Amino acid sequence: MLVEQDWSAIWLTLKLASTVTVLLLLLGTPLAWWLANTHSRLRGTVSALVSMPLVLPPTVLGFYLLLLMGPNGPLGKLTQWLGLGLLPFTFWGLVVASTFYSLPFVVQPIQNAIEAIGVRPREVAATLRASPWDTFWSVVVPLARPGFLTAAILGFAHTVGEFGVVLMIGGNIPGITRVVSVQIYDHVEALEYAQAHWLSGGMVLFSFIVLLALYTLNPDTRRARS
Repeated sequence: MLVEQDWSAIWLTLKLASTVTVLLLLLGTPLAWWLANTHSRLRGTVSALVSMPLVLPPTVLGFYLLLLMGPNGPLGKLTQWLGLGLLPFTFWGLVVASTFYSLPFVVQPIQNAIEAIGVRPREVAATLRASPWDTFWSVVVPLARPGFLTAAILGFAHTVGEFGVVLMIGGNIPGITRVVSVQIYDHVEALEYAQAHWLSGGMVLFSFIVLLALYTLNPDTRRARS
């Protein structure tokens, strides 16, 4: 059965994943829009930087983020100057690290959806005197809805499953930075296999539900099957 610390880790994980997903949608949407429409020479460089978490070991990313947010890092100096203290080993440190680590899982689906729409619908909207802002919300967002749905699901699920980055940045502080993946590690390390089975089984079920939702709710997937 799940103990109190397990429920605390589950709540913290859901809180972290929800916060990161909202931030990723807010930050990733304009970035995906720029990547889908720009002809700048920097497009390839920015795309590579966004995609790096896909191939970079989580511990490497966590190590450099730890230096960046540490007392001698530029971000650490900025947060101290603002009176916010240091981010490592705090919940908001996990949010920053998870946002970087899950960025490609949100940007790429939205970018692909916007590119699939093309410019023709926006040109038609412009002939009807729709402003760029109206065109985005009235034309682009509805047509790209499958991409936004995929991005939200993948961003949330990827954040839930993180281990290396959160352990490097947050450590293992109960109620503050100890998420489900770290809690499972603690149970295994303590030879508490029954508790590890409960949490691990829950993660397996969660992963299945996420993929089921992704393949059944996404209109593009339904059309591909038909």
